Amino acid sequence: MQEEKKRPMSEARKKANAKYNASAYDRIEMKLPKGKKDIIKEHAEYYQPEVGEIGAAGYTPKGSMTGFISRAIDETIERDKSNKK
Repeated sequence: MQEEKKRPMSEARKKANAKYNASAYDRIEMKLPKGKKDIIKEHAEYYQPEVGEIGAAGYTPKGSMTGFISRAIDETIERDKSNKK
């Protein structure tokens, strides 16, 4: 099976992607103790399932740290809400 070569992304494509990302996503910066990122990455690679349809908003690939962190936050919010009732 022959591997497809990826072309470099044009400046126009980079600008369009940045514009879309700025309008569609919020960014959060996290500072973690050294080594914690590796623990999260390893856990996500094993436990984070593929979510959503490829090409659709909300899609995260299997093993995605962003998907895992987002899922952990959602599950914690739901648990907190149900414990409050």
